[in-house]
Amino acid sequence: MVGLAVAIVCAALMGFAIQRGGTCLVAAIDEAVSKRTINRLLALAEASALVAAGMVTAQIFGILPMTPHAFALTGWTIVGGMIMGLGAYVAGACVFGAIARIGNGEPAYFLVPLGFFLGCVAALRLGMTRLPHIVAAHSPVLADALLFAGPLLAIAAWRLWHTVHAVRRRDFAAYVWSPHVATGVIGVTFVILFLVVGAWNYTDYLAEAARHMGSRLSDRGLLLLALFGGALLGGWTAGRIKPARPTAAAIARCLAGGVMLGLGGSLVPGANDGLLLLGLPLLYPHAWVAFASMLLTIAAALLVQQRATMAREPRLA
Repeated sequence: MVGLAVAIVCAALMGFAIQRGGTCLVAAIDEAVSKRTINRLLALAEASALVAAGMVTAQIFGILPMTPHAFALTGWTIVGGMIMGLGAYVAGACVFGAIARIGNGEPAYFLVPLGFFLGCVAALRLGMTRLPHIVAAHSPVLADALLFAGPLLAIAAWRLWHTVHAVRRRDFAAYVWSPHVATGVIGVTFVILFLVVGAWNYTDYLAEAARHMGSRLSDRGLLLLALFGGALLGGWTAGRIKPARPTAAAIARCLAGGVMLGLGGSLVPGANDGLLLLGLPLLYPHAWVAFASMLLTIAAALLVQQRATMAREPRLA
């Protein structure tokens, strides 16, 4: 019971951080495409490094509860990443970004998690869930924990020091957090969740619920509610929650994008939250390839959109 209470607090804090930092892969890639800066992408990379540091430490002390599944790298891995990328582009947010937008008071984005669930159900009916194959989980990071411990813990200490420094400057309660502070909190809370309740990211929970798999689904569902609640608390304390009726276009985009995220995530498996916080830190090949495929697909879609917008603008004589 104490472990569940700690996990609920961590999930709520994660949701709060996602909202305050506007954490989103689509936003990060849009920043790189439109502004030629990779600040948000670096912040996401820091979250992966923090998780890796936490797992290495747990492995050294013998308290790592489990090693997450690894999957075979196939052509379906690339296809799944591309479908997820298109889904995130259509919705205008990845699975992290949907939580941030929910916290911003945009109710249409509740349809992204719902669409993800429906996409997982559709993938099950279509037999897509039989395509990924579990392989022996071999993580170089965990196999050579002592080798990786030094650099990873140095990165973690540097990131956490800057986060604490932000708190001391009273920036922690500000409406807009630095992306680095937000992803730092996300990384730390994820590690605590992992140690307390095992691997938990909300898209895996939705996938398990769609397939009626997994244990303690009701308890894990409480963590999803806490994640939503934390994001909404972040938006409410920032004065962002205002009643607004979503447009039909927003409803269609969010639902369709969520379905595509669920379909693509069933082929990888895992959505960008699971890839970023589990697969990438553990150096699983399928996760790196799928994440790269998703990232490049979003970037390509945004570039096409950017050029189409420029083409429609009136030319100056």
